[in-house]
Amino acid sequence: MKEYSVVPNKDVTGWFVKIEDVSPTDLYDERNTAIEKAEEIAKENKPSKLLILDQNHEIEEERNF
Repeated sequence: MKEYSVVPNKDVTGWFVKIEDVSPTDLYDERNTAIEKAEEIAKENKPSKLLILDQNHEIEEERNF
C-alpha cells in the first residue's frame, strides 16, 4: 500500500504533497488544493493511504483509498 501525505513547509507558507514521506511532488499555496491533488494521486494508485498533517506535523486526518 502506498502512503501519501500533505505536510506544511518549514514556514507554513505552503503545503507539500509527499509520496512515501520521502520525496515531495509539488508545493501548493493553499492546503485545500494540496489535499485535492493528494486525493487524486491516491485514488489513481489504490490501495493507498493519505495522511493530512497540521502545522505541527501531527496527523490530523487519515483517508484510505
